[in-house]
Amino acid sequence: MKKFFSIYLFVIAGLINSASAQEKKIWTAEQANQWYAKQPWLVGANFLPSTAINQLEMFQAETFDPVTIDKEFGWAAGIGMNVMRVYLHDIAWQIDPQGFKKRVNDLLAIAAKHKIKILFTIFDDCWNPDAYPGKQPDPKPGIHNSGWVRSPNIAVHDNPIRWAVLEAYVKDVLSTFKDDKRILMWDLYNEPGNRGYGLGSLELLKRTFEWAWFVRPSHPISCGTWNQDKIFNDYVLAHSDVITFHNYNDAENLEKEIIEKQKLGRPMICTEYMARTRNSTFQTCLPVFKKYKVGAINWGLVAGKSNTIYQWGKPIPDGSEPELWFHDVFRKDGAPYKKDETDFIKQITAVK
Repeated sequence: MKKFFSIYLFVIAGLINSASAQEKKIWTAEQANQWYAKQPWLVGANFLPSTAINQLEMFQAETFDPVTIDKEFGWAAGIGMNVMRVYLHDIAWQIDPQGFKKRVNDLLAIAAKHKIKILFTIFDDCWNPDAYPGKQPDPKPGIHNSGWVRSPNIAVHDNPIRWAVLEAYVKDVLSTFKDDKRILMWDLYNEPGNRGYGLGSLELLKRTFEWAWFVRPSHPISCGTWNQDKIFNDYVLAHSDVITFHNYNDAENLEKEIIEKQKLGRPMICTEYMARTRNSTFQTCLPVFKKYKVGAINWGLVAGKSNTIYQWGKPIPDGSEPELWFHDVFRKDGAPYKKDETDFIKQITAVK
């Protein structure tokens, strides 16, 4: 009861403060470029420990696994990676706000030990609609991301009356870590409109930016482009401090997108790429990213319960290993899936 009363008070305080809502606090292009000039070339991965099937299993108290996180961050740092994109989940916060934030802090401490910055993602419209607390499902053999869950779940997403708790979550997390130097930036909403939501996600996206502006953390705020939807893309490109985007296509397509987005005059970070069967690889894409000093964050680090070695929409029902992995860099024992890839990453990031 005490926990829910605390959430209630936080929501009420936010509503009172929003009555005198602050103006939007989007960084100028000059501010964004000054910030980016201080960063190294950013190379990393979207991170889920191999022992977790989704964001909830990663951050719930019973299954939070700092030992595996530490080990796998070490493998990433060993090939020159210096940033990890990590997804949070509102339900993990609702269960236990203080415990959740402690685990986030623990993850940041582990990352800092390995000289890795964290890019946190708040909401996500991808994959399974009905997230729930407690024990998470086992992986379905051979199916890509079979247990990943949306945040918020569909019942909350589709009911604005229930968004007060989302506002409390966003403002609490951002306020707690607003000046934390171990954090690179905040990606507010992954692939808004995916999974058939379409424009049904636009209002929540706008609200999320407003909640973030209310806190105005010292890190950049962004939301990435991921498809050709002009309404979403126009909004996020006009309101993000730093331009982020997804590109799972070949190097030629990637370079065209980078050149087009350069016109916006802001730093760029690709927060998802690398799908081997689509000819998006480390050897073909990383030289393009380095040429333009665009941050490069591939999907997947260690093969595990996420099943992201399997391709979208092409399951292998018996769960056998695909001839060519779709995502991921390392096997569970730390051995590279392809040593020529990890050797190349070390070379291009100048790891000695």
